[in-house]
Amino acid sequence: MEKVNYKENNSKLSSFIHAVEQSIIVRSIRNGLVNMIPVLTIGAFALIIKSLPIEGYQNFISTFANGLIFRLFDLIFSATFGVLSVYMTYTISRAYMKIKADETAFTGGAVISALIAFFILSGVYLEEFSIENIGPKSMFLAIITGLGASALYLAFDKLLRKRKHYLLSAGADREFNRMLMAFFPTLLVVACFAVLNQLVMALFNVDSFRSLLAAMFDAMFTNLPDGFFKGFFFVFLSSLLWFFGIHGSDTLEQVMQTHFAPVANQTAPVILTKEFFDCFVLIGGCGAAICLLIAILLFSKNRARRGLGYAAAFPMIFNINELMVFGLPIIINPIMLIPFLTVPLVCYTVSYLAIATGIVPMICAEVEWTTPIILGGYTATGSVAGALLQVFNVIIGVLIYLPFVRLLDKRTDDSLKKDYEQFVRYFCDNEAELTAVNLTALSNLYGDVAKSLCADIKHALGTGEVKLAYQPQYDYSGKCIGAEALLRYKHPLHGMIYPPLIVKLAGEGAFLATLEQYVFDRATSEYVKLTEKFGENIKLSVNVTGPTVITQEFLQFCKKYKEDGRLNCVNLCIEITEQAALSLDDEAIDILKSISEMGITLSIDDFSMGSTSLQYLKDSLFDEIKLDGSLVKGLSTHENCREIIQSITGLATSLELTVLAEFVETESEREVLHELGCDRYQGYLYSPAVFID
Repeated sequence: MEKVNYKENNSKLSSFIHAVEQSIIVRSIRNGLVNMIPVLTIGAFALIIKSLPIEGYQNFISTFANGLIFRLFDLIFSATFGVLSVYMTYTISRAYMKIKADETAFTGGAVISALIAFFILSGVYLEEFSIENIGPKSMFLAIITGLGASALYLAFDKLLRKRKHYLLSAGADREFNRMLMAFFPTLLVVACFAVLNQLVMALFNVDSFRSLLAAMFDAMFTNLPDGFFKGFFFVFLSSLLWFFGIHGSDTLEQVMQTHFAPVANQTAPVILTKEFFDCFVLIGGCGAAICLLIAILLFSKNRARRGLGYAAAFPMIFNINELMVFGLPIIINPIMLIPFLTVPLVCYTVSYLAIATGIVPMICAEVEWTTPIILGGYTATGSVAGALLQVFNVIIGVLIYLPFVRLLDKRTDDSLKKDYEQFVRYFCDNEAELTAVNLTALSNLYGDVAKSLCADIKHALGTGEVKLAYQPQYDYSGKCIGAEALLRYKHPLHGMIYPPLIVKLAGEGAFLATLEQYVFDRATSEYVKLTEKFGENIKLSVNVTGPTVITQEFLQFCKKYKEDGRLNCVNLCIEITEQAALSLDDEAIDILKSISEMGITLSIDDFSMGSTSLQYLKDSLFDEIKLDGSLVKGLSTHENCREIIQSITGLATSLELTVLAEFVETESEREVLHELGCDRYQGYLYSPAVFID
């Protein structure tokens, strides 16, 4: 009974997490923040370069070429992090419209409305307005305006569209009319936010909506007594704001300056200073994120997540963690809420007690917040104990994050499995129609899975994880006469990948030729083992697609094998596979003749009586015909299949070609094929594809 309850509770929790993650607000904020990663990355590296806490380095960049280096990267930082909330307003509005709006809505109108609303609420009209008002401190405001203005815009746009052609200019171009259609919704949104700002100013006696938010946060701490719980609440609130996509440290900067001043501003030694939080609580940035980074790099099995960790590692050394927070994402991720709040609070408590009891000396020096771990703890306290405290906090943080990283991996794997299964069903059900479709270019779930799988296959090819299995071929007497090399790739999460899908994605990923050469190379290198298993001088069949086999690159590849002597002892057959018609122009014919002259036999795979297949026979380039599998499968149900196979075998006999049938699964099928003139077989009647290692 307890197990049932546990499963029910677990199912409810999973459903709740899924509902939260799929809500429009959460998806809009997450997608908006992900779209900001280029801005964040550029800004983070600019900040590191201009703020690297090494005295000699700082002297150099401040004096070289009259401070040119410092000014250059300070400019980049100001143009990125300095106006971060503007970018955030734009990306969240755009992400919301992409999810919510239909194709008739004008996304640009909503984005413009959101930006105007943001500037109104941030107090752009004030004489003392500065760039700080639109930097990280106003990210909460950016979320409000990005979502609120976009939702209002859509509502007004829908309302006004009920009056068809309410503002159109006869004879004007389409783009101009779209702008006119956006005018009134934008005007109404701007008016609403202007009224809201004026109401706030009148009711709360502040100069802007933004000032109200700052005053609210400051008021939370004004009446709290100094000491442990005041700092505890500060850490909790800062982490909670970060969790919702709001730059907690910058949003609460006024609180920090008022209640937790730097060491240099203290008249007497105190525990709770800016350096205390920077060095011992926000290790690696908000959420003590360096602990999360280490947990991911050491214990996560998700390759994409580990890749993100490697990318975020360098800036996180300097406590810049936006890549990790926004890329993972941690933002509004229910799984990460507990550790993201808990780790900083644990670090805070441990550090406070360590300093209060004298185990670690009081902080006695100012430390730049970008100072790396260990160095920061040592500099702040003037003691090795400060560095050891940082290391101790990191170890505790990693242990707390560890089970949640594993849970995140599991949820990601479960989600990826479902998406992959849906994608494979889609591909198999529509395989013929998808020949000309670029799967990796699709802007939907299938496109996402295709791109991810394509990258995995390419990676596996480079590491040798792509294997070959061999399905033997027999004649009517039961003698093994050959074996076909078949592509096999066992994905670490999805298991064996459907081979035609591998070929399709390799073509889209521009590494199909590399894949086919890999198969060619591996198959020929395993030929000796193959003969030991199936018999001397058996024919080794290797599949090569039509577009590859008629290229000069592949011809030179074969020539190199011939010159190296690697083909001398290999009875090799190239099966040319092609779903679309292969164009046999003069150059292609010459290439195929050159390959044949090397002693390599050529086979037409999936041969039928269509005009496409028949045209391959007119130049006497091929040695073997391999029947289309659908003909063999249809022997027992379609009389026409028998007639077609008999016609093919008769044609092959007259042209002195051999015929081989695949997908032969029963003795009755073999006997029928024998009566129709086909005496070479491949299929489960004899053996499935087997590995020889």
